[in-house]
Amino acid sequence: MIKAENLHKKYGDLEVLKGVSLHIKKGEVVSIVGPSGAGKTTLLQLIGTLDRPTNQDYQLQINNTDLKKMNDKDLSKFRNKQIGFIFQFHQLLPEFTAVENVAIPAYIAGMSKEKADAKATELLQLLGLSDRLHHKPAKLSGGEQQRVAVARALVNNPAVIMADEPSGNLDSENAKQLHKLFFDLRDRFNQTFVIVTHNEELAGMSDRKLVMRDGVILD
Repeated sequence: MIKAENLHKKYGDLEVLKGVSLHIKKGEVVSIVGPSGAGKTTLLQLIGTLDRPTNQDYQLQINNTDLKKMNDKDLSKFRNKQIGFIFQFHQLLPEFTAVENVAIPAYIAGMSKEKADAKATELLQLLGLSDRLHHKPAKLSGGEQQRVAVARALVNNPAVIMADEPSGNLDSENAKQLHKLFFDLRDRFNQTFVIVTHNEELAGMSDRKLVMRDGVILD
């Protein structure tokens, strides 16, 4: 599913990633843990194609697609259809309803409004938000907002979901519900999850836990 080899990333003289390699299988839930500054988010951004490695002698493939060879336009199209993102802060647009927020990536992918809205509604109902479809973010609780963000990540049926501290802004009960939701979704859709987290409970539930320190993955 995901094959990354020899990823380096520098910001000026600061080397954040020092030749990271990892392989992740389809349907696997993998957590990436480690202290602040270890390079976890940077790694997620590189394998999620939000940024590119500094070096040229790397490999990056998702679903047998060679991402290194893609230009920025093609990479954006691939990212929109194949990768879903969930962040610590839900990043919902305040002027749009839950359905509209979820449907936005589908609109971008060229899906008709009718079909996109129907898919968004189906996902929100699946996530227990049937009575919140037309509420704007300000009218939703923190846990509800994050479930809307999860639905948005799922709307284009991506091959992989990448999450950066997805429960970091939630109370313990909502965090537990979100963690359970990830595994329920994996079992239902066989999607791959790569999750950067400081939450030991979530990391412990994962199929595999990768520990990062000082820009490398420890054995």
